[in-house]
Amino acid sequence: MKMLEFQVDSTQVTEEMKVLITGGAGFIGAALAHRLLDRGDTVHAIDSLNDYYEVSLKEARLARLSSKPGFSFEKIDISDRVAIKKLFETHQFDAVMNLAAQAGVRYSLENPAAYVDANLVGFGNILEGCRHSKVGHLVFASSSSVYGSNTKLPYSENDAVDHQVSLYAASKKAGELMAHTYAHLYRLPCTGLRFFTVYGPWGRPDMAFFKFTKAMLKGEKIPVFNHGKMIRDFTYIDDVVEGVIRVIDKPAEPDPAFSHDDPVPSSSDAPYRIYNIGNGRPVKLLRYIEVLEDSLGIKADMEMLPMQDGDVKATTADTSALERDFGYKPGITVEQGLREFANWYREYYGINK
Repeated sequence: MKMLEFQVDSTQVTEEMKVLITGGAGFIGAALAHRLLDRGDTVHAIDSLNDYYEVSLKEARLARLSSKPGFSFEKIDISDRVAIKKLFETHQFDAVMNLAAQAGVRYSLENPAAYVDANLVGFGNILEGCRHSKVGHLVFASSSSVYGSNTKLPYSENDAVDHQVSLYAASKKAGELMAHTYAHLYRLPCTGLRFFTVYGPWGRPDMAFFKFTKAMLKGEKIPVFNHGKMIRDFTYIDDVVEGVIRVIDKPAEPDPAFSHDDPVPSSSDAPYRIYNIGNGRPVKLLRYIEVLEDSLGIKADMEMLPMQDGDVKATTADTSALERDFGYKPGITVEQGLREFANWYREYYGINK
């Protein structure tokens, strides 16, 4: 599967790094590992390989990485305090990318304990490991879901985010607060990335684009919530990975303009920053389905359903801070991205056109 063209920052030259990727068998984690290895970094990945979605897909992602020089993997759950402590005692990492988490808004209504274990206890273990081993930069995955019931669009990192509508979102907001505390107390450089609806080849089967494709190819109905009256800032995986790499290479620093009299949520007098990573071009859900229909050559049989608990009607990212600080703005369209995903899906699952 070829990568789509996107902006590559050729002006920034970095020394080779040893990077820990938690959730390294996941969608974003595996894609990020490929890019880091291809530029000469060493990557140590950990993952619990849980069965939240098909383990075989996670194993297939790892198999593609296993032959690459500089890659190593351990099966570790970040909520295992003893194992994480040993990991950081054994290795000295230049940077850590924390992508391990219990994902999914709707699943958080069914199994809240999984979110406490992974997103709170697990992230706390990662923070402690970074603190004691003096990691140069901790980058961690947050989510657009932290904006909760906010209706002012596009979402800005300087908006208040105090009204989450799912435990998943609340756990991600809690992670931001935990990271800021460690940045303040221990001067650990921390950067949080609020991802907006990431999609593409090797994606997550629990996400709508994957579920829709599977159902459409089987001739089954696809569930369309809020009767299709939804807007999302769909962001292609290659765009996300390019943004993540640029952030990893530039550790967070204290904001000299930060004022305690008028504090902004996205920066601090500690080495801490928050950025949106989204496409910045919101797409209506029904338009997204149309593009998927064109990409697959199949008409969708849609079952219109009411809004689900924990969901929001619209998400749109203000990416001006990412562009200002890193010279990067995601730009791959859903027409390009869904075509690549549809081709990958047919190839991976052996489905003829």
